[in-house]
Formats: sequence, C-alpha cells, structure tokens
Amino acid sequence: MATAAVVAASLPTAPATAQPNNAADALKKYNELSEQASKLNQDHLKAQDDLKAKQGELDKAKGDLANAQKAEETLRGQVDLLTEATNSGANFSQISALLVSDSQQDFLNRMSAINILAADNAEALQKLTDAVNAADAATKSANEATEASKKLLAEMDQKKADLDKQLSEAQAQYRSLSTTVKNQLAQSGDMSNISVPAGTAGRALQFALNQRGKPYVYGSNGPDSWDCSSLIQAAYRFAGVSIGRTSYAQAAAGRPVSRSEVKAGDILVYYSSQSHVAMAIDGIRAVHASTEGVPVKVADIDSIGPVTAIRRIEG
Repeated sequence: MATAAVVAASLPTAPATAQPNNAADALKKYNELSEQASKLNQDHLKAQDDLKAKQGELDKAKGDLANAQKAEETLRGQVDLLTEATNSGANFSQISALLVSDSQQDFLNRMSAINILAADNAEALQKLTDAVNAADAATKSANEATEASKKLLAEMDQKKADLDKQLSEAQAQYRSLSTTVKNQLAQSGDMSNISVPAGTAGRALQFALNQRGKPYVYGSNGPDSWDCSSLIQAAYRFAGVSIGRTSYAQAAAGRPVSRSEVKAGDILVYYSSQSHVAMAIDGIRAVHASTEGVPVKVADIDSIGPVTAIRRIEG
C-alpha cells in the first residue's frame, strides 16, 4: 500500500511550468484507492481463513455424526436381540423361575441368568439412549457449521466483488498517471547490500530484502510477486516461524514494542484499519510490498503511513 507521502518522497520536485494540481490530485486519488483496495484484500484473505476454520468444524461435525450414527445402529441391533429374547420368554420373573426350577441350585442359576439378562438389557438401552443423543447433538453441530460456512461463503463473495471493483478503479487511476510518475513508482529504490543481525529476525529480514524489486500483486503469495502480508509471512516462514497470513493476524503476533524500541525484524502495522504491514530494517527504515505498480522496496518507516502497532516475533 502506498500513501501520498511515500510516493511523493520518491518523486522529483516538479518544475514551475508543470501542472502540479492535476498530477498531485491523480496521485492522491490513486493512493486513496490503493489503500482501500489493500484493506479489502486483507478482509477477503481473512474471510478465506475463517472459511477454512469453519470447514474444519464442519468436517469434524460430520465425522462425529457418522460415528454416532454407527454406534446407534450397532447398539440398536443389540437392544433388538435382547428385546426379542425377552419376548420369547428368556427374561423370566422370580416366581416363574421358582416354579420351573428342579432344585434350589437350579433356581439360583435361573435367577443369576435373569439378573445378567436384565443388566445387559438396561446397559444396552442406556448406551442406545446415549448414542441417539450424541447423534442428535452431532446433527445439530453439523447443521450449524454448514449454515456458518454458507454465510461466510456469501460474505467472501461480496468481499471479492468489492475488491474487484476497488481494484478496477485503482488500476484505472494508475493508468491515468503520467509516464514519468509511473516510472518513478516502478523504481526499486535502495538495492544495496544491507547487513542483518543473526538469529530468526535477521533471517526473516534477509528474506524480505531479497525480494526487493519484485512486483506487488493483490492477494499474491509469492515467490515472484507479493502483497504486504504475504511477504511478511513468507519471510518468517523462511526463518522457521509460523505467523498468520493477514495483516490483522500479524498485528497480534509476537509481543508489542514501542516506536523507540524498533529494531530489525519487527513487524510494523499501519493505519487504524491495520491493513498494511512492513518489516523494520532498523529504527529508521523498513522493507515492504506497498501497492500495485510499486515493487517491494525500502522506505522510511514513518513515510509509509501512520504506525498503529509494532510486533516483535523474536526476543
């Protein structure tokens, strides 16, 4: 995501004979549209993550339902067998056992069989009841997960439509910029060798710096192009640390640090919407994937936009 301040800082001062108002207005409009598109892109990515989570819940609920139904079917067969035996006269009363017994021992044997049969029947009935209740609960859970997934799908479709519309407007605005301005935006900036510290943060930073010059593409996951949050995620994945895909998730990763404490590898979160992220090189500079038409590059931390959160993954 580029802001007017970021882009303006990279552009040459316009001569007195130029038309600053038209150029400035076009550039400002482009930055505004890009910022809105970046937020919608993060919203869409978050919706995709939410849908994956709900799909997992749905899969689990379906599995629980299948297991509960299988248990119900098995236990119902056992109960049916016991019921059939009872109806056939297997479950004698104590009086009938006494009347048909040949001896005291025969009576005791018959009573023992009656008690075992009754206990088995009661246990089977209880298990069947539990299985039926489990099946009912699993059915309800599966239905709720299905409805939640349908709702998220609808929301995601709407966010995608909003994003496509915003991207179209931003791209149209970009095309309206002069060739000079577009060439300035496309410059890769500082490509010099920058030393990084040892450890996880240093490895992540080195990965991010190695991506300088690659294009920004909304929703891209690399390796040939990036959006702001995919670059940060990939950098820390390279360093052996798993963090969320969206800028929103990254705004909650690690631990918070103050602006005065910023050091290499810290994640810088921008705007009240937390819709853009960059990685600190030191207390002054950061590397980030800003917006369409602008490659991954180094910029002054505070020129990118208003910093609203800083997160440290290591240390």
